[in-house]
Order: sequence, then structure tokens, then C-alpha cells
Amino acid sequence: MKTLADIFAHTLADVYYAENAIAKALPKVSKAAESDELKGAADEHLKETKAQIKKLQEVFRSIGKEAKGEKCDAIEGLLKEADGLIEEASGTALDAGLLASCQAVEHYEIARYGSLREWAKELGHDEAHKLLSEILDQEKAANNKLTSIAVNSVNKSRKSKK
Repeated sequence: MKTLADIFAHTLADVYYAENAIAKALPKVSKAAESDELKGAADEHLKETKAQIKKLQEVFRSIGKEAKGEKCDAIEGLLKEADGLIEEASGTALDAGLLASCQAVEHYEIARYGSLREWAKELGHDEAHKLLSEILDQEKAANNKLTSIAVNSVNKSRKSKK
């Protein structure tokens, strides 16, 4: 990679792979969660993620490229960590850990979409910029929702159950 266009295309393929991997992982999170709020958030974000995959396909089309993913080691590691929690944790630790894992994924996505959006703007990809901005806003909202669930429900209600 030597140009901004190169890193843009590479990162777009990376995040496309990541969103598809997340779509496969979210049902496991929903099934494992004990908190109804966390289950609901995972189910809601799965619908949002599937819509984001379609938006990413539009981004690829808008820049004249085929929608294709490239293995993302970062998301693989984050999802592996969540799988480990599902296997090893229970009770308070499970929901708190799953929330933290979900937020780690959201933070990764926020970082990637923030960069992609700005690169699209710099490269003159107006449609891509618009679509990536929409996805970035959704990821920020999902992160805020997870924070709210953690602070107002999962972490709070579990204090006395240590």
C-alpha cells in the first residue's frame, strides 16, 4: 500500500470482513447473556449489522470495487475473547464481561469507520462518505447503549451479588 486510496480500499475490505464476522457472533452473545437488556441489545445490533453490511456493499459499488472482505486479525481476536468468556464465565462475570467485549468491538468499529469516513472525504468519494458517516453514527449509538446497560443495569444490579 502506497496511497490513501490503497489504505482506504484495504481498510474497507477489513471492516467488511469484520461486520460479517460480527453478524455470525452476535447470536452467540444473545444466547449466552443472562440480562434481558443485553440480549435485546445484541439482537437489535444484529439487525443493524446486517443493514451495515448492505451499506458497505453500496460503499464498494460507489467507488467501483467489488465487495470483498479481507481477514481482520483484530476482530478475530476480539471475538475469540468473547467466546472464551462464554465458555468460562457465569453470573455477574458473564454479562459484565460480554458487555465489555461488545464495547471493545464497538470501539474498534468506531476507530475504523472514523478513519474510513475521513479518507472517503479526502478522496472525493461523497456517497461513501455519507454512508460511512451513517454507519459511524450507528456504532457510536450502540456503544452508548451498551454503556447505559452496564451502568444502569448489569453492573449496578450485580454489586450486591459479587
